[in-house]
Amino acid sequence: MGATVTTANSEEKTWGGGNEPLGASYGKLMMWFFIVSDALTFSGFLAAYGFSRFKFIETWPLADEVFTHFPFMHGVSAPMYYVALMTFILIFSSVTMVLAVDAGHHMNRSKVAFYMFLTIIGGLIFVGSQAWEWKNFIHGEYGAIETKGGSLLQFVDNTGKRVKLEDFAATLPEEREQLERNKGRWFMDEPTLPTYSVAEVQAGFKAHPEILVRTEVIYEDDAATKADPKIDHALSKHKHKTILTRAESEIRLANAHLVVEGANLKRNEYGSKLFADFFFFITGFHGFHVFSGVIINVIIFFNVLLGTYDKRRTYEMVEKVGLYWHFVDLVWVFVFTVFYLV
Repeated sequence: MGATVTTANSEEKTWGGGNEPLGASYGKLMMWFFIVSDALTFSGFLAAYGFSRFKFIETWPLADEVFTHFPFMHGVSAPMYYVALMTFILIFSSVTMVLAVDAGHHMNRSKVAFYMFLTIIGGLIFVGSQAWEWKNFIHGEYGAIETKGGSLLQFVDNTGKRVKLEDFAATLPEEREQLERNKGRWFMDEPTLPTYSVAEVQAGFKAHPEILVRTEVIYEDDAATKADPKIDHALSKHKHKTILTRAESEIRLANAHLVVEGANLKRNEYGSKLFADFFFFITGFHGFHVFSGVIINVIIFFNVLLGTYDKRRTYEMVEKVGLYWHFVDLVWVFVFTVFYLV
């Protein structure tokens, strides 16, 4: 693709022959322009995340406590296992894309179609896994209490193990009705009511003296074990959150404001609210890129089956979409490192 320039002595293409910039065709160079601009966008997002995390480092959620689910293993704590599997699948899809491009160079249509199909399957598995992870993140597992000052209170037993609200919250004879737009003034409404009220959590806490409150503040020393000598000292080998004494727990719980279950753009049972905001935005933005890549791959896949690129005598289109796919995979490596490993 290129315009034709006619001079007094010759006629040549401005984007063809020996004057291709960097030896790349017009389509490839435009793809590289897009990748560079998109890389700058992701860099800005990740830089903002890093700045926010550094500023609120003491209340930032611990990834090992947030991403603990694994499909078909309900109730089993598997920190980071499924995220690692998702990452492996996405990286492996880059391998199949490389093989598809290589097969295209050899004009082997059947192999291109086969490896493109595997790439599409890998992308679909990743997007589906990300949606499943979002569901668990939004739904939550343990629940927490937010105080009037905005602090987050979680619950543990006397060994430092997390306790779910459903394990100790009382059932009180009280009626709660969600405010809806058709019932409120000036079309006011409120989010879905939590499973338990603040009063039910407070009553259940009083009835279970073995339960303690854990704050969202993170320490790396043995401060958490001072609340109770029975607390597993293995916890002190890693980052952990401060566990209060029973008396301190009662004082903090008296300032309870609302029950938090799961995470959304306003509340977060895991810790700092900004963590949920960045998680939804950055992983969602990346997920949109992966889904878009899957759609493009499907289109290219059907073109391969129809023999479109055999007629053109080039599989350059597969190579161009491969550049985009490798970029998406590389971005996930940085997102995975920032959100889950650091």
